[in-house]
Amino acid sequence: MNETIHIGLIGFGTIGSGFVATLNQNTNLIEEKVHKKVKLKRIVDLDITADRGVEVDPEILSTNVDDILEDDEIDIVIELIGGYQPALSFILKAMENGKHVVTANKALLAKHWQEIIDCASKNRVRVCFEASVGGGIPLLAPLNDGLAANNIKTVYGIINGTANYILSKMADAGLDFDVVLKEAQLMGYAEQDPTFDIEGHDTAQKLIILSMLSFGVYVDQDKFHVEGITKITPDDIKFAREELSAVVKLLAIAQIDEAGELEIRVHPTLIPQNHLLASVNNVFNAVYIVGDIVGPVLMYGQGAGMMPTASAVVADCIDIIQDMEKPVNYGPPQGKAKKIKDMSNVESKYYMRITALDKPGVLHTISGILSDHKISIESVSQKKADHSEAIPIFMITHHSLEKNMQKAIQLIDKLDFVKEETLIIRLL
Repeated sequence: MNETIHIGLIGFGTIGSGFVATLNQNTNLIEEKVHKKVKLKRIVDLDITADRGVEVDPEILSTNVDDILEDDEIDIVIELIGGYQPALSFILKAMENGKHVVTANKALLAKHWQEIIDCASKNRVRVCFEASVGGGIPLLAPLNDGLAANNIKTVYGIINGTANYILSKMADAGLDFDVVLKEAQLMGYAEQDPTFDIEGHDTAQKLIILSMLSFGVYVDQDKFHVEGITKITPDDIKFAREELSAVVKLLAIAQIDEAGELEIRVHPTLIPQNHLLASVNNVFNAVYIVGDIVGPVLMYGQGAGMMPTASAVVADCIDIIQDMEKPVNYGPPQGKAKKIKDMSNVESKYYMRITALDKPGVLHTISGILSDHKISIESVSQKKADHSEAIPIFMITHHSLEKNMQKAIQLIDKLDFVKEETLIIRLL
């Protein structure tokens, strides 16, 4: 064990502190696995005075990123600062200087995937990013390697812990979205500006990476449907549970259909209670994968947090050290999709909540609009109320085209007796 691998860490925040803690605790285990000495040579951060709660030699702390990027002795650079810039510049410079890279930066990968992969290939180095999707869940490496004998057919994922916590708590306690969101913020599960999580953008960025590894196809977020959970109410969750034996989850979906078209979308979804994903609650994540050879596989675990994410970062370092000459090859070498399916052509069953006055002719009019757009109704349920009150009408449709549903909703919401925007939730 004479050779020493030197690591440089850019970003000494929550995950960076977890990385250092992991090295401090398990250095012997790591070195036994890679048969080399592993040394954290340098940590760079704008703030090198704050106490992170981990033991570190102050001599390795610096505010100058060139102390890592220009150090010929450093073999692996870990980027944990997040965001687009200067993270992209740091990663590209590290690879241009012959250094392997580990990152947890899902946003950067989702936006600059090809540039990063091309730079790694050109400079004959590796870039690993297990921590970017699913936190501590071993997910991306198995997709790329362990399931390499499969044509992946379907990937469904609950991959945002904040949204999953909110929906789980709403279901357990019957509370409104806004109440649970405030609780999640107080507990540290949601940011003070939670838009990125609750509107589905975080999930979408992770789905871009999953789609690349599963199908070899890059799809920009602007090119697929992304919808959050802010319109879900306790009534929706209660109806799903009592009438449909289903739960509401924010789901990332990517699948190849029989025509070779890739469906890719993020939205709240009704999942049957007997489905494996239905039992994934609170801040946990899970990804359900179907391969043509292996069949269904479920990856489950903590999707965020200091130590679970640090576990994935260290795993990437170990992977690189064990095979530094491994060529850059992420996902199928040839894209599996002939084209990206437009959301308007996606077919699904739908749950509808229409808030309308309780008066004669309401159901007849709504049913007529749906029928005119080739949407047939499987079931209808409504609450009793005074005729002057607006009440929710719950409908389940048979399979229909998304474009027909959207046209019908536009007309329904223009009716005088409809008092709120109609909500739809697609069924898995």
